[in-house]
Amino acid sequence: MKLSFQNSFFTMAFIATFIAFLVVAKSILVPLGIALILAFILYPVHKKLIGWGLGNILSGFISILVLVVVIGGGLTFFSAEIIALSDEINNFGSKLSNLYTDIIIYINKNVSLVDQLNEDELLNDLTTWLKNSAGAVLGGTFSSTANFLTGLITMFIYLFLFLIYNKGLVKAFMKFSPAGKKNQFFNMLKGVQQVGQKYLSGMLILILILGTLNSIGLWIIGIDSPFLFGFLAASLSIIPYIGTTLGATIPVLYAFMSHDQLWVPLAVAILFWFVQLLEGNFLNPKIVGSSVNVNAFAAILSLIIGASVWGVAGMVLFLPFAAMLKVVCKEYEQLQALGLLIGNDNFVEKKKNKENIFKRLKEKLINRN
Repeated sequence: MKLSFQNSFFTMAFIATFIAFLVVAKSILVPLGIALILAFILYPVHKKLIGWGLGNILSGFISILVLVVVIGGGLTFFSAEIIALSDEINNFGSKLSNLYTDIIIYINKNVSLVDQLNEDELLNDLTTWLKNSAGAVLGGTFSSTANFLTGLITMFIYLFLFLIYNKGLVKAFMKFSPAGKKNQFFNMLKGVQQVGQKYLSGMLILILILGTLNSIGLWIIGIDSPFLFGFLAASLSIIPYIGTTLGATIPVLYAFMSHDQLWVPLAVAILFWFVQLLEGNFLNPKIVGSSVNVNAFAAILSLIIGASVWGVAGMVLFLPFAAMLKVVCKEYEQLQALGLLIGNDNFVEKKKNKENIFKRLKEKLINRN
């Protein structure tokens, strides 16, 4: 077995250049990636509207309008719940400040970092720092809002173009297919589209189920605005691994700050632990896992790389992109090893081999008898 340093160098150079391209072109690629995933799930709606006799452009516009109405309804719901909890949120912030000062005082008493540290002075310093930094935070908020709105408008433009030019895009990509393998290449493109569609539709179903379970549990426990915290935690589950933990931390902290009884935050923590256990072992594998089919190592690696390259958007997008890459790798002999590293096929094959072995042993015992 020989190691080609030339091929290794070109491979590493390509990977480095590709990652640099992803970072530099982030403002273009993030809206494009989100639009591509949304186009996969809106494609059946667009196709159905065309079948009803509506034109291509009108069908694309109505499909996007349905998406805007759904997203707008969700944002309106969250906004109304947040406004209703405005007083509680202010009290929550004050309690967090007091908790911060209490922790600093406790640590200083045991470690003695600063002599004669006063709680009132520490609280005043914290308040002063928050006021002084308010201008910078406000300026950053305006800048972030402007960038977000620009990216949102760009994403909808990409989405509209993907929908109305879907046939032309498929024909253009078909030109890259090898001679005599048109059907195989088309099936690969169709598989990529189905992975994106099943992943996003599966995540939406999972969010609805988790949000309902969380909300009912929080309502039984007695938490204010249970649907806000329940569906917020469920929505954050779209970020693999980290989202579920963060979604559970917010209502637990709120219960700890808004209730004097210790059993309330403990009950909330137990509720989210049970729901996450149900999600990880039953709901996610059945609803989303079958469409993604990415092993845990590849999922965590895609999460880390996505966060490093595109931030939160990368944490959401890189997992379905990894599943799509696996579909592509399966069709090319040179990339099949990479596909095995991403997917669970090798583990499934081992399981099938074990089942075949037990089946043969069973048949031999039956024949002997």
